[in-house]
Formats: sequence, C-alpha cells, structure tokens
Amino acid sequence: MKIIFFAHPLFLNHQSMPRFAKMLAEGMKERNHEVEIWSPREYFYRFPFTGNMKKWMGYIDQYIIFPMQVRRKKTGLCSSTLFVFTDHALGPWVNLVKDRPHVVHCHDFLAQHSAENNIAENRTSWTGKQYQALIRKGFSKGKNFISVSERTRKDLAKFCKGVPLRSEMVYNGLNRVFSPGDPLEARAIISREANIPLRNGYILHVGGNQWYKNRTGVVEIYSAWRNSQRERLPLVLIGQSPSEDLIKAYEASPFTDDIVFINSASDEVVSNAYAGAKAFLFPSLAEGFGWPIVEAMASGCPVITTNEAPMTEVGGEAAFYIPKKPLIGSKVELWACDAAEVVNKVMNFNQEERQFWIEKGLKNAYRFDQAKSLDNIEMIYSDILQKFWSL
Repeated sequence: MKIIFFAHPLFLNHQSMPRFAKMLAEGMKERNHEVEIWSPREYFYRFPFTGNMKKWMGYIDQYIIFPMQVRRKKTGLCSSTLFVFTDHALGPWVNLVKDRPHVVHCHDFLAQHSAENNIAENRTSWTGKQYQALIRKGFSKGKNFISVSERTRKDLAKFCKGVPLRSEMVYNGLNRVFSPGDPLEARAIISREANIPLRNGYILHVGGNQWYKNRTGVVEIYSAWRNSQRERLPLVLIGQSPSEDLIKAYEASPFTDDIVFINSASDEVVSNAYAGAKAFLFPSLAEGFGWPIVEAMASGCPVITTNEAPMTEVGGEAAFYIPKKPLIGSKVELWACDAAEVVNKVMNFNQEERQFWIEKGLKNAYRFDQAKSLDNIEMIYSDILQKFWSL
C-alpha cells in the first residue's frame, strides 16, 4: 500500500502534530508500506514580515502554493494510493483528494467549539471564526475518519456537515517508552534541574500554556492543599515559560518558594520527573486525548485529573478525579479546596496503598500500546482502500 500523509508545515513550529505524523509514517514504513509525507514549504513565509503579515504569508504557502503542488503531484500516483490527513485541522486540503481513497485523523474539536461560542473560557475573534468555518467546510467533505477518543468521535458527528462513510476510534499509543524508575535517582536529577532539594518528592504538572491546560488551576489547588496541612512538598511545573496569567497566580500564592517552573525540558527530564513525583496533577478543562495521564501512569505515578471526558476515558478506574474548574470566580476557591482534599488523600497513602494504585495505573497504561494502536490503524487504512475500489 502506498500512503501519502498530509502534515502541518514544519515552519509553524507545532510540537504534537508533527510528532503524530512522524509516528504514523514510521509505523507504516515498519509494516512494509511505501510512505511519503506532504506538507507546505516556506516560500512567502520566509519573507521578513512580522505579526499578522507573517501569518498571511504562511496562509499563501499553505492554501495557494501547496494545493497547486498537490494537484500536480497526485496525477502521477497509482490508483491504490491512500491519502491520510494527520489532523482534521488540515481540512482545507481534503477537497484536493475527496474523490480518492482517504482518511482524516481527528484529535480535538476545541477550536471548533470556541468558534461556536461553546467555551466561555476561550473566545474566538471574527476572523478566527471564519478560519474555523473554512476548516469545518473542508473536513466535512471527508468520507473516512479516525478519532483519538470517543469524546472526539462524538464531536466529529456534531461538526461534520455530512454523514461520514466511516467513523472509527483508535486511542493514541505512547510514542516513547515510559516506565517506573528509582524515585530517589529521578528526584536527584530533577533537583538539579529545579535547583531546589526534592528528595522527599513533589507534586508534578506537565503541560503548555493553552487555555484548556488550566495551569493557573494547578497553582490554586496546590496553594489550597498547602494551606490545609503541614507537609511542604514542592510543586514542579514542566512546560512552556509561564504565561502572564500563570505568573499572576504564582505571585498570589503564599508558597512561591516551593513552586518551581522547568521550561523546555528534554524528554529525559520529563521521564525522570514522572518517576520521581508523588502525584501528577492534571486539572485540564478539556483535551482531545490527554497524553500526560498515560505517561504518568506508565511511569508509576498516581494521577489526579478532571472528571470529564476524555480524561475519564484515558484515566479509567486508575485515576483520581476532581470536578472541572468553575468559570465563576467566587466558586474557584471552593473548587480548589475540594480538589486539595483529593490531593491530600493521594499524598497520605501508606506504602501498600500507593503500590496498589501504581499497579493499577501501570495496568491501565498498557491499554495505550503504540504497536497495537498502529496495527489497528493499518487495518482501517487497508479496509478503506479495499472498500473504495469495491464500490
């Protein structure tokens, strides 16, 4: 089978989507398929513009230059080629191959929800709404879809204007190895990174500054937990440099000496951070999947996350759940206090209880095996191609 993967342009410096595209491409190569990755190159984007003008140069490369190249290149491909869109946000390109065998991978529809005014925490500008409408119009022309969670598949049914010929769900598989390590060795490594002693452990959060990651909520829960008891374990946040809102939440905490940010951490540092943490705190407002939940569990770290899909899909019966952070400011303090009680429960486990939940988390993480995920995706790819030519 020959597979053409459509991927986001590298010049946009996305992180997770290029990684996902690479995982698919390498996985299919290992399964003896012929693979190519097609994505826009920078032509106009390389011009020395800034701000909105820079963005519009990127749009020219993506939606004018690249489609012309695709139309030319696809004419020389054999009829048994499968076209794979690695993200439904690449919807404007679906029309280019809508009459050829194709499949669209769907991750999350948060941007679409925001454009529909469904998310009070994240408002979308008029131009942003037009852009999301363009994306929605594009992926709605697709016939075959693979979603990363049942929540995403449900959202696809809402936003896809036509009735898909096929809508499957395949959970993501871990794209690198995570396993329990020696907590003391891991803490020694993270102590050097954080520049504070962490021998006794810490609470960990891993995530970016996207609105739905709720990093300010992490600090609010930690502060409420520290206010409720005497233990002084630090909070370690790994991810992007703190946003303005996160800095404000940090400065408002009485425990700034024990809150540490590690920015742009390597994969090795992240793996050790999971292995050394006493608990992983992940109070996201929304997700498409929720990679860090599985990564933490696979590393032997108990997880506390939000009682909302898809976090509940991924965490299963092995996670501890807290309510979603309320939008109304007057209720946030009560929410943080309630969440702190769950944190306190996990932090006060005896050795036997902790080991029980670690084992439960490891068993749950085994559900998200990358080889198994790729096998399922390959089977769907092959079936789509076969059925296309049998119609």
